[in-house]
Amino acid sequence: MRWPWQKREGVTETVMPHETRASGSGFTAELIGMREAYISGARGMAELTGTAQTCITMWENGFALADVEGTDLLSRSVMAATARSLALRGEAVWLIRDDGLVPAVDWEVSTRDGLPRAYRLSIPDAGGGHTETALAAEVLHFRTAVDMAAPWYGSAPLRRARLSAGLLHALETALGEVYEAAPIGSMIVPLPESSEADMNALTRSFRGSRGRVLVRESVAVQAAGGPAPAQDWRPNDLSPDLGKTMALEALEAARGSIFAAFGVLPAMWASNAQGPLVREAQRHLAQWVLQPMGVLMAEEASTKLGTPVSVDVVRPTQAFDAGGRARAFATMVAAIAQAKEAGLDPQAIEDSFKFIDWE
Repeated sequence: MRWPWQKREGVTETVMPHETRASGSGFTAELIGMREAYISGARGMAELTGTAQTCITMWENGFALADVEGTDLLSRSVMAATARSLALRGEAVWLIRDDGLVPAVDWEVSTRDGLPRAYRLSIPDAGGGHTETALAAEVLHFRTAVDMAAPWYGSAPLRRARLSAGLLHALETALGEVYEAAPIGSMIVPLPESSEADMNALTRSFRGSRGRVLVRESVAVQAAGGPAPAQDWRPNDLSPDLGKTMALEALEAARGSIFAAFGVLPAMWASNAQGPLVREAQRHLAQWVLQPMGVLMAEEASTKLGTPVSVDVVRPTQAFDAGGRARAFATMVAAIAQAKEAGLDPQAIEDSFKFIDWE
C-alpha cells in the first residue's frame, strides 16, 4: 500500500520511495503547543494573569538562590527552569548527560508497578527538535502534588485550583474588555433642535473646555415636558456601574485564592502590609512550600546521580527570624556557662538539649 502522491516516474511497483516525516518538537509540534497553551489559558488556567506570574516568579527566584550540595548538575539556571516548569506543569524532566542536564519539552513514560521505567523524550533545538529514548535511571523527573492514581504525573497549582483560576481569568478578561470597549467617561447632553451646522459648531465648542464653566442658552422644550431651560441641559452618564456587579470584590477573592494555592500569603500584597507581615509571608513560602519541594528534588537527584544531594532554600533566602535566633543563641550560651559553673556532666547537658529537641 502506498499513497497516491508517492508515485514517481521510473519507479516500479516493488520499489517504494523513501518517505521522511517530521517528529519531535518540529514546526507542527510548536504550533500545537502554542494552540494548547492558548486553549488551556482560556479554559481557566490563568497563566497569563499577573497574579499567577508573580507567584511563578517567586518560585523561580527562590530556587535560583537555593544552596545545592553534592552535585554540579543542578546549577542555578537549571533550578530556576525547574521551578518554573513545576509551577506551570507540575513536573520537570531533564536528561542526564556527562556535560550537564538536557531539558525535555515533552515526554512519554512507560511504567511498571506505578514506577517509571523508560522515557521517550522530545529534546528542543533551534532548528527543530529530536526524540530520544532513555531509561528511568538516565532521567531526572521532578514532580509535585502527585496523585495516587497516577504517581508518574505531577499537578500544577492552577490545575489543583481550577475553579479559582477560571474565575480569575474570566474576571480579568471581562474587566479588560469593559475598559477597552465600554464608553467610560462618555455623556449624552440633550441639545436644542437646530440646523446641522449649528449642532456641529455647538458640539465642537465643548471640546477642550475641561475645567471651565460653559454657559449655553436654550429655549427649546423637551418632549418630556417642563419649562425651558429646566429639562433640556441635564446630561446622562454612559459609564458602566461596576460596583453593582461586585466584580472588584470577586477579583480580590480570586487573587487571594491563587496566591494561597501557590503558598503565598495574600496579606503580603495588602496596601497596609508592614515589614513583619512581609517577612512572615516570605518564611511561610520558603519553609512550607519551596523547602519541601527542594527536599523531594534532592531525593530524586540522590537516587539518579548516585551521590547524596541536598537542597536548602531557607538559608539563602534568609527565611528565618534572625533576631529570635540571636536571642536563642545568647540564651543557650548563658545556659551552658551556668551548667559548667554548677559542675553538671556534659552528657547531662547534651541530654537536656535533646529533651527540648535542640540538636
